[in-house]
Amino acid sequence: MKVNEGLALTGEKCAVLVLVVNCGSSSLKYELFRGDESLASGLADRVGVNGGSQALLTHSTADGKQTIEATMPDHTVAFGYVVQVLTDPQDGILSSLHEIDAVGHRVVHGSEQFTEAVLIDGRVLAAIEQYCKLAPLHNPPNLEGIRACQQHLPGIPMAAVFDTAFHQTMPDYAYVYALPYELYEQQRIRRYGFHGTSHRYVALQASHYLEAQGVPLAEQKIVTCHLGNGASVAAVQAGLSVDCSLGFTPLEGLMMGTRCGDLDAAIPLHLIREMGMGADEVDALLNRRSGLLGVSGVSSDMRDVIKAVHGGAPRAQLALGIFCYRVRKYIGAYAAAMGGVNAVVFTAGIGENSPEIRRECVRSLEFLGLQLDEERNQNVSVSDPVAVISSDDSLNHLLVIATDEELMIARDTARVVRKLGT
Repeated sequence: MKVNEGLALTGEKCAVLVLVVNCGSSSLKYELFRGDESLASGLADRVGVNGGSQALLTHSTADGKQTIEATMPDHTVAFGYVVQVLTDPQDGILSSLHEIDAVGHRVVHGSEQFTEAVLIDGRVLAAIEQYCKLAPLHNPPNLEGIRACQQHLPGIPMAAVFDTAFHQTMPDYAYVYALPYELYEQQRIRRYGFHGTSHRYVALQASHYLEAQGVPLAEQKIVTCHLGNGASVAAVQAGLSVDCSLGFTPLEGLMMGTRCGDLDAAIPLHLIREMGMGADEVDALLNRRSGLLGVSGVSSDMRDVIKAVHGGAPRAQLALGIFCYRVRKYIGAYAAAMGGVNAVVFTAGIGENSPEIRRECVRSLEFLGLQLDEERNQNVSVSDPVAVISSDDSLNHLLVIATDEELMIARDTARVVRKLGT
C-alpha cells in the first residue's frame, strides 16, 4: 500500500452517492452526499444509554428537520431508523437503499497498517478490532457502526477512512518515542496523530488560499489547530503532515474537554504507588476527569468555562489560560520544526466559534509574522470557505476554516469505489 501523498489526492471530488457514517459510543452521525452536495444529514443520540430508552434521531434536509424519539439499544437499531428516514415514502431522499453507491466510515485508529482509505473486508475488520486496544473509546463504536451498516445494506461496498492515515507521512524522528526501540518494533508504540481527516481538509483549503497568495505548495508551511472537546495541532509542510500533538492515543498534546494532554509520565506511576489507584482508575482520571473539567471544576465545555471566567471564577480562568498557552506553545514549536509558518488555521467547535480563544492563542506571536485583526476576528462567518483574521500588514496568515470531515470521507470513499471498477 502506498504512503499517503498528502494534499495531492484530497481535492478529488466524489461523483457517486455516498452515505458517510461516524459512530461514537452513544451516537450515530450520518450524512448523504451526491458529488460534493450534501443531501441529508442527521444524528442519533443517546444510543444505548439506559437501554436507549431516551434516544433521539434528528434528521435534516433542505426542506427542514424531523425528529424521532424511539428506543435505540444499539447502533444496529439506530441505523434502522436512519434507513427509515432516508427512504420514507413521503419525505425520504431515496426511493430505495440500492441507490446508495457506497458507505464511508470514520475509523479513529488504523495504526501503521492503513495509510489511506480502504475497502472494508474481513481483513480490515479484523485489523480495526485489533486496534481497539489502542483507541478503546473510539474503535469499538466505529466497528459497531460498520457491522450495523453491513446488516442493513448487504452488498453495498464500504470504505474505512482512518483518522491516523494523514499523519503516516511524519518522519521517524517525529513519531518514535525515546523508549527502548524494541517497544516500537514489537508493540508499535509510537506517535500516530489523530483528527487526520479534519487537519487534511482545512490544510487543503488553506493550501488553495496560499497558492492564490502566490505561495506554491512546495513552499507552504501550515499549522492547523483543531480545537474542540478533543483538540490537536498539526504541522503540514508541502502538503504532508510532519507532526501532530496527539500521540500513541488521543490523550497526548493539548488540554482537552476531559483529557489532560501532555504530562510527566511519572505522574500515573505516582498515582498508582502513592495513592493506590488501579490502572482503570488512572485511565478514567486522565481521559474523563481531567482537562477543562478537572481544572475549572465547572464543565468540559469551553462555552461554560468562558462564562465562568466572565463571572470571575479563578479556576475557570486558569483552565482557559492553560488551554491557550498550550496552543501557543505548539504553534511556536511547529513553526520551529518547519523553519517558519505561512499560515495558522483554526477549526472545529472552539476554533471556529470563539474569538476570545483565537485571540489568546495567537497573543505574542507577532515575532512569527502573525498579526491579528480584532475586528475580523470578532466577525468571522463560518459560511466563508476561508475567513481571514490577520491584519493587512501581517507577514503571514491567520485563518478560520470550518472543517468538513464528512465531505473528505465521502471523497475518499468515492475514490475507493472507483478503483473497484478499474
